[in-house]
Amino acid sequence: MHIEQYIPVAALQPFIRSFMIIESEHAVQNQILPDTAVVMAFRLKGTVVENDQGILPAAVLGGLRKTSRSLTYTGNTANLLIVFREDGAAAFFKEPMHELFGGAVPLDNFIRRQQLDDITAQLVAAESKRACIDIIQCFLLKMIRRQAKPDLLIQEAVRSIRHAGGNLRIKTLLDDLHISQDAFEKRFRKTTGASPKQFASIVRLRGLINRADNTTLTSLAYEAGYFDQAHFIKDFKSFTGKTPGEFYRSATFW
Repeated sequence: MHIEQYIPVAALQPFIRSFMIIESEHAVQNQILPDTAVVMAFRLKGTVVENDQGILPAAVLGGLRKTSRSLTYTGNTANLLIVFREDGAAAFFKEPMHELFGGAVPLDNFIRRQQLDDITAQLVAAESKRACIDIIQCFLLKMIRRQAKPDLLIQEAVRSIRHAGGNLRIKTLLDDLHISQDAFEKRFRKTTGASPKQFASIVRLRGLINRADNTTLTSLAYEAGYFDQAHFIKDFKSFTGKTPGEFYRSATFW
């Protein structure tokens, strides 16, 4: 499997973290861990199968989730991913992002079928990866909602959650944001695609996995706020689909 990342043009950078083109010459299975980004994906060639859902549509919008996904790429497969910033997808879609939580919805639920067919055909016919990126950027620049701008309050909340490694009480967070809990949680869910608690849990476990190996998991679990190993292993297995030992011996994940 070969992955290339591209930086968006300046006008898209406030909303989009990166573009990725994932290619697989041979059939391969991959474990996708929960992350904090809504992702839009276009299949350029080949087939992608989600093990418990079947063949994925050619164009989908994937929400945040609390469990991992197991994807199988057939040989000679290529996919283009648009990875949004935490508050970025809301600049392109009027639908509340939390309605996507736990799923991947065909993109024709959000974009007119003719428009979607046109952009998909252009991407498939592109002569190079760079041409694909140029095509999708032109499409997104036309698609962005009028008057769209980053949500500074949500960005500050995300920074605080990340700074705390996800181990942050929501009431503590609200002390610095000067907004009621109900209003904040509704705004956070609609914009990011998850509740603050769900989002913090993803940050906490993702950070733990990125920093850990089999010799340090227990100490890192305590650092992350787990008071017993059994609770940590339960959350870890829910998040990855495997126990820590099984996970680190398993196939490629990202």
